[in-house]
Amino acid sequence: MKKRKLLSQRHPILYFIAVWARRIKRQAEWKLDSKKYASQFSTEKLAFRIKKHQSVLLKKLGESDMQLQINKVTNLNIAAKRINNILIRPGETFSYCKTVGLPTKRKGYLLGMELSFGEAKAGIGGGLCQISNLIHWLVLHSPLTVTERHHHSFDPFPDEGRVLPFGSGATIFYNYLDYQFTNNTKDTYQINLWFSEKCLEGELRIDKELDIAYHVIEKEHKFLKIDNVFYRKNEIWREKILKFQGGKVIDEELITKNFARVTYTPEYYEEME
Repeated sequence: MKKRKLLSQRHPILYFIAVWARRIKRQAEWKLDSKKYASQFSTEKLAFRIKKHQSVLLKKLGESDMQLQINKVTNLNIAAKRINNILIRPGETFSYCKTVGLPTKRKGYLLGMELSFGEAKAGIGGGLCQISNLIHWLVLHSPLTVTERHHHSFDPFPDEGRVLPFGSGATIFYNYLDYQFTNNTKDTYQINLWFSEKCLEGELRIDKELDIAYHVIEKEHKFLKIDNVFYRKNEIWREKILKFQGGKVIDEELITKNFARVTYTPEYYEEME
């Protein structure tokens, strides 16, 4: 079955107009809405770590140009400096796009890999979703409230060394698609980012130790073949645990259901009639 192109793919000018209009709308929202955006930083780490995670910098993704992965590391370094040590105080909202800003050549960003309509392409600042993915994973292990998150509707590459569940990331595209979360608690949080030899590393810290923890799990994962087209589905759940009572689970919450078109042939799948 031939894949039908979207209207914005057949008429690219419409896509650029839509992006331009959304960017203008977002700029107005930043100025006029009632949100208080996180903007303060502290090089002194808050007392307690909630969660730490790392992700590999250089990955071989299908037949994509490895130079785009190398360039991505430069892009990540530039963006991470804009986020590292940021404080999210009670009542504040963290906005990825507002904090990092527009990636441009002038700022030193290079061509990296971007996903557009399920296809990989080169774009200035490509690869920055690796930071938003990591931050979202950290936030899922806290009481912080995610208020805006987007994810790809395609799965373009087979898993290679996957650590996190499929569909647990957060896609960003300045400032059309943002990643935001709000601190509705009475505590202050902090995001720290740094680089080791092979990984982007990050942690979420807090000024007061919590008596609860969170465990994120995947359920109902499978590949499906429907009318000669492959799809991938799963569910992301979160358990709320009492840390000092033997890890007792007191709540379980469905975070998201994923259903994405797959652009490769999976090794195992269920064929649906």
